[in-house]
Amino acid sequence: MEPEALGALLARINAALNFSSGVLLVTGWVFIRRGDTRRHRMSMLGAVTTSALFLIFYLTRFAITGTHSFAGEGAARTIYFGILFSHMILAVLIVPGVLRLLYLVWKDRFQDHRRLARWVHPAWLYVSVTGIVVYVMLYHVYGYI
Repeated sequence: MEPEALGALLARINAALNFSSGVLLVTGWVFIRRGDTRRHRMSMLGAVTTSALFLIFYLTRFAITGTHSFAGEGAARTIYFGILFSHMILAVLIVPGVLRLLYLVWKDRFQDHRRLARWVHPAWLYVSVTGIVVYVMLYHVYGYI
């Protein structure tokens, strides 16, 4: 498989993983609101797994194809880079938050977990959704150079 074709395939897989993470984050939130801690735990561990797989595939795609220059112009370019910048910053910031949440659960510190999750969860969901938006804008709407 040619590098560009493999890169495009990995980008599609990453979009699917982002979508899956987003769905699992929402279902995990619904389950904990209903008091179903078992299903909450399964959903959130699924979100951690799909996010970790995303990172592996993203780094692989980056190693194969490198960066892409967004082809959109004007307002589309401003919007794209605004979304991309916020996505990248939050993606980096949520990693220690997610690891801390896992640690707190492991130590049965559920009140601390809940307090931190109120900040990490929406940021993580934002990263999942904006990852899909960036993918659609870059690969399907405007393209890249």
